Amino acid sequence: MKMFKLYKKRFIKFLLLILFLMVSLPSNAADLNSIPTVFGLRYEFIFFALVLIGVAAFSKRAMIIALIGLSATLIFKLFFVHEFSISGHLLGNAGREGEWLSLLNLGGLLFGFALLAKHFEESKVPEILPDYLPNDWKGGFALLFAIMVISSFLDNIAAAMIGGAIALVVFKGRVHIGYLAAIVAASNAGGAGSVVGDTTTTLMWIDGVAPLHISRAFIASIVAIFIFGIIASIQQDRYQRIQKDATSDIKADWGKLFIVLLMLVGAIITNWKFSFPALGVWIAIFIGATFRKTSWKVLYSAIPGSVFLLAMVACASLMPVEQLPKASWQSSFTMGFVSAVFDNIPLTKLCLVQGGYDWGILAFAVGFGGSMIWFGSSAGVAITNMYPEAKSVLNYVKKGWHISLAYVVSFFIMLSIAGWQPLPNHHKENFKTEVDINKVKKNQQITLKSRIQINKL
Repeated sequence: MKMFKLYKKRFIKFLLLILFLMVSLPSNAADLNSIPTVFGLRYEFIFFALVLIGVAAFSKRAMIIALIGLSATLIFKLFFVHEFSISGHLLGNAGREGEWLSLLNLGGLLFGFALLAKHFEESKVPEILPDYLPNDWKGGFALLFAIMVISSFLDNIAAAMIGGAIALVVFKGRVHIGYLAAIVAASNAGGAGSVVGDTTTTLMWIDGVAPLHISRAFIASIVAIFIFGIIASIQQDRYQRIQKDATSDIKADWGKLFIVLLMLVGAIITNWKFSFPALGVWIAIFIGATFRKTSWKVLYSAIPGSVFLLAMVACASLMPVEQLPKASWQSSFTMGFVSAVFDNIPLTKLCLVQGGYDWGILAFAVGFGGSMIWFGSSAGVAITNMYPEAKSVLNYVKKGWHISLAYVVSFFIMLSIAGWQPLPNHHKENFKTEVDINKVKKNQQITLKSRIQINKL
């Protein structure tokens, strides 16, 4: 309670400061309908940049900084962007879909998978695994590779949480930050080439991109894991060697493991049927609570990280990004670094509207690129909920330097092997077809009128 009272006081102070700044904002034009800018840059981008800097500098206050940034952006848009409406943005209107469903789904997954990781830890399966993993750095690498495989058919958050729960046990609670970054990267690498492994690839699939075209991202993912996976596993081995043998007299709790499997199956089914995997996760949680004790206290510890990511995603959705650079491998490469600080879901939506991308290359860029900073992907936020010591941009980048190296090297290897193969912009093609049909109909009408006039003569 003391923590939330402190947050409340700080939040009110900053909110009053924001309101004062809103009133005194300079306008870049004389008319009242103009939107204020600084050197041509909208204030939304300035607020977002300040949030990123604040989170990087004060990682322990990440949640309150993100909420302040979100509040500042909302207040600005309400004051100066006359066509903006909170209800329209959240609930949607005739021109766009609302953000409420994606935010609710993301929040449900973050909290739900926190319980999944706890159930998996309490199933005692992680304590049995040392009997099946090599006893040196290769054991750490085998775990990372398994996380990547799991993520290819499950959500990347679930894969990261399962991997984090296993690492907590087999490394006796001492997990190197570089290895934590590798867990995030492995989960994102597995989801990059699978239409059911990541929200961004699912969006591409729904929009009509063929799964086979997206699966080309696995070329880069496999190269990447052999780069960051080996380096991170050696880091971890030097920091804390993997447990040699399983703890004696350990019996797995198959009921707990059944709940984990039920949650994963529920996520897959509800994602397939309703594009809402969080629904299946929570149905399984409540079913499991009827025959096994559920550690609900885990949800409390997941609040700061989950609220932070939801605020960041909401803030990113408010950015006035109406257009992107021309589709090319260069812009796709840049998207990887952008996705490390900017939510990849709205980025992917914009790319789908624009069209003309090689979707396999873009899937790897926006999917794996978020691994370079701890808050760049939902898997990273989920892991740092379990390991708060990783909530430092400086330490994460410094000790997880191999993630950035893997991204750059694997991107260009994929580009050299598969080449840049952009698909036609189906949105424009559909528009062109409609225009052509309208022209044909119009010409037919003109021809018919001409024939009638000739016959009259």
